[in-house]
Amino acid sequence: MTASPVSSGAVRTALSVNVNKVALVRNTRHLGIPSVTRAAQLCLEAGAQGITIHPRPDERHIRGTDVYELAELMQAWPRAEFNIEGNPTQNLMDFIRQVRPHQATFVPDSEEQFTSDHGWTFPQDAERLRPLIAECKALGVRVSLFMDPVPEQMAAAQAVGADRVELYTEPYAASWGTPQHAEQLRIYAAAAQAALDVGLGINAGHDLNRDNLPAFVAQVPGVAEVSIGHALIADALELGYAETVRGYQRAIDAGMADRA
Repeated sequence: MTASPVSSGAVRTALSVNVNKVALVRNTRHLGIPSVTRAAQLCLEAGAQGITIHPRPDERHIRGTDVYELAELMQAWPRAEFNIEGNPTQNLMDFIRQVRPHQATFVPDSEEQFTSDHGWTFPQDAERLRPLIAECKALGVRVSLFMDPVPEQMAAAQAVGADRVELYTEPYAASWGTPQHAEQLRIYAAAAQAALDVGLGINAGHDLNRDNLPAFVAQVPGVAEVSIGHALIADALELGYAETVRGYQRAIDAGMADRA
């Protein structure tokens, strides 16, 4: 059966705040500060549409207790989404089964990997992903696959059962302010359109910030959600959570206003 194309129309891009870096700072001492749940609450109060976490097996930032405390917090925010990302062959599925977040983002990280730096590839990853995606969907959890911006891979992502793809945006961010920027936007726009054409939703994340976000939202079709952590938390150290979230929402609005 051929998937129905997803509209690339003017649905507003949602902001999901990744609070991993709050946990990273907290873990340097044994005082429980800064509070991960308090950070999430302040971001939600300021208008964030979701909270993202990536609990790694070594608990270098998000701990198992954070997952459950944030899941409880999210019950008070029925219009916001809880997104848990990670490698489903490590510790992710245990959290998915117990918490049942709105979305699971599958990322092909190794346990020792410093940060996410590449997406899934097909057909190599298809067979191990298909049953895990099916399990999530049986639990009522939407599945997004972390993917490089390769148009030819989008149909394969849809074929294994994914609902969305999260485009890995570090190459786009690295091109900001260089002659390669326009070409990177073209690459991401083509990948997003290919995903939309086979019925996938579009998420994006990695190194997006207030400067490069408007152009991405404006020129990459159908971006439903951006997940932003490092730059947003860095900005919050100077501006506070509330003003930072409002600043990222203004960046999204600027991009929406410039959409063709």
